Amino acid sequence: MRKLHLVCLNVATVAATILFNGSISAQDLTVKIGHVAPTSGRIGLAGKASENGARLAIDELNAKGVSIGGLKAKFELLAQDDAADPSRSTMVAQKLVGAKVNGVIGHLTSGTSIAASKIYSDAGIPQISPSATNPRFTRSGYKTTFRVLADDTQLGSALGRYAVRELKATRIVVIDDRSAYGQGMAEEFSKAAKAAGGNLVDAQYTNDTATDFTEILTAAKSKNPDVVFFGGFALQAGPIINQMKQLGINAKLMGGDGVCTADLPQQAGDAMTDGQVVCAEAGGVESGAPAMAKFRADFKQKFGTDPEYYARYVYDAVMVMADAMVRAGSSDPAKYLPALAATSGYSGVTGPITFDEKGDIRNGALTLLTYKGGKKEVVAVVR
Repeated sequence: MRKLHLVCLNVATVAATILFNGSISAQDLTVKIGHVAPTSGRIGLAGKASENGARLAIDELNAKGVSIGGLKAKFELLAQDDAADPSRSTMVAQKLVGAKVNGVIGHLTSGTSIAASKIYSDAGIPQISPSATNPRFTRSGYKTTFRVLADDTQLGSALGRYAVRELKATRIVVIDDRSAYGQGMAEEFSKAAKAAGGNLVDAQYTNDTATDFTEILTAAKSKNPDVVFFGGFALQAGPIINQMKQLGINAKLMGGDGVCTADLPQQAGDAMTDGQVVCAEAGGVESGAPAMAKFRADFKQKFGTDPEYYARYVYDAVMVMADAMVRAGSSDPAKYLPALAATSGYSGVTGPITFDEKGDIRNGALTLLTYKGGKKEVVAVVR
């Protein structure tokens, strides 16, 4: 019996050694990446495009046969829908923690990203948001939070300065949708516009589900604005433009990346005029950049549509997380987290990625855009 026990033990030891060396299975390390975005509801289009950005990255990593610590990795995407609801986002976060994901890409909105961040921090799971621009996301002291694009401080500030210095705005009205994103953007815009010498004549707010803005726009009209800034999303910015025309408000509309979407002209109907809208997107990728051109082509081939909203940032977030695992030689969150924090000069499709001590991207680029003939047109890239 003792001899048989030793033989069995030796066989088990050898088998374990072979498995560790990656000789039994061609795919001997499973890496679970969570992705959270609102794939249903009013901004479900943005969420689905983001999820597809993650799927493209996951498929490319598996096609390349990435090795982590000498083991061939098989990446799996665990996609979740939080409906852009902060309370639901915490339940989704708990679900991903329970599934023992190795990292999380998301959430899409600032409110949901902030709400879920403590849960991931308590679990020690790295979280990279591709789109949460509220500064508070990385200001809570959690070592697990990162973002791959500029925040509202940079976007709002750039727009505020541009309104005063370039558009020569003398009477500015600010409206926000009271979401964490919209309110944060409006606050940063207002501070920068005031600092540049701008005159803010009124501040109004709505909610992020409203469709009738007649009352607040009528109040704004009495201030005779030359610029109306809206902190919110295109789904509401379009009707605001339409109702501005109906009320005879001849002012430019400004907004952040939530406004700066390809379908804004459709949302506005025939009310938008060329050059009326000035908005900003985080990132400053030139349309002719080879990496971005390849990403766009690959995305369209796989999904049949052009990549919209934050898909490119989701793609980069997945890739930079995988890169940190490779550099650390481990997919264990505790082991690759220091490598992720030390990311410097990673070459993404959206540009170089280097994280600062808070997890923010250093020197994030911003693109100012307008619309002409129903198409977005770059005005300038600033930092």
